[in-house]
Amino acid sequence: MSRKGGIIEDVSEVNLGMPTKSLSAAEPLAPRHKTRKIQVGSVAVGGDAPVSVQSMTTTLTSDVAATLQQIAELTAAGCDIIRVACPSADDAAALPEICKRSTIPVVADIHFQPKYVFQAIEAGCGAVRVNPGNIRSFDDQVREIARAATDHGTALRIGVNAGSLDKRLYEKFGGATAEALAESAMWEASLFEDVDFHDFAISVKHHNPVTMIRAYRLLAQHGDWPLHLGVTEAGPTFQGTIKSATAFGALLSEGIGDTIRVSLSAPPVEEVKVGLEILRSMGLRKRNFEIVSCPSCGRSQVDVCTLANEVTAGLKDITYPLRVAVMGCIVNGPGEAREADLGVASGNGKGQIFIKGKVIKTVPEAEIVPTLIAEANRLGQELGLETGEPQVSVAG
Repeated sequence: MSRKGGIIEDVSEVNLGMPTKSLSAAEPLAPRHKTRKIQVGSVAVGGDAPVSVQSMTTTLTSDVAATLQQIAELTAAGCDIIRVACPSADDAAALPEICKRSTIPVVADIHFQPKYVFQAIEAGCGAVRVNPGNIRSFDDQVREIARAATDHGTALRIGVNAGSLDKRLYEKFGGATAEALAESAMWEASLFEDVDFHDFAISVKHHNPVTMIRAYRLLAQHGDWPLHLGVTEAGPTFQGTIKSATAFGALLSEGIGDTIRVSLSAPPVEEVKVGLEILRSMGLRKRNFEIVSCPSCGRSQVDVCTLANEVTAGLKDITYPLRVAVMGCIVNGPGEAREADLGVASGNGKGQIFIKGKVIKTVPEAEIVPTLIAEANRLGQELGLETGEPQVSVAG
């Protein structure tokens, strides 16, 4: 067996073996914070229920066909619960049809007009999000809202936002601090609990991840309310993803959080993709396809960035757990090969293809991607799963 240009030439005896313990899914860093369980339509939130992923439609809710089409797209992407805006009478009137035809629970987002809260409850929404900071005389209607929600089996979300914090609390704390957000949410929670209504979750969103993290920690210390995590106004896709991953990662690593929404200035499907990936990275969702690839560096003898992108595109339709390693040199290649289901170590115009830690063949660089696609589909067929026919364009 010899090495040439960083790649092993004779592969007949190369067997790196697999780890004795499966690394297909990381274990959560901490036990879940104990919260009470509520039902948002068919989806349980809190308690021992899985952390759910939410998003929000961007259509006019009054446009029933467009809203249902977007809900279908989000459902296909993995969304568990969908929120729709309800700022007008036409939007409120559309809720019954949307709730009837949506395959996932619908949450109505209510601001300013308390009458829409009652209409959303009667329409069959799985939950209603209320913002106490900007609903007129909200506290005076808690009893009636709680009674209507109880009669219809509807959950509520008390959603406190930094941008719409009650002016009294803003003045008391000198701004939308973590303490101000938490106090606002706990005050509203106490009003509902005083009338024996407990089917609600709480969110305290802020654009600053540090403030947001502190606010949720305060809530976790003071009660067992199910918590909906979110960094509000997080920004465009890149910035918003970083902010959300930072905040959610910190809280989820402490067991805090029962449902999440990634807020991006981007199509809502992107929010769902990011949210699911955050949960998978934290060991809170089963992994499907995962790619492990080298960073660009001087040791690499192949364009790893292009190769990794082509492999990712070619395997994007994989729906079963598969860890694929795309390595550009021999330094980290063997170790990653040992822990990957499928992969390649590249160099000198060639690529070693390995499966379950064993190198099975060496192929020319131009054949790496189609070979990986073929082997991935074969592995899926061995598992008796439908893998589809992903297409890939290979750079010449």
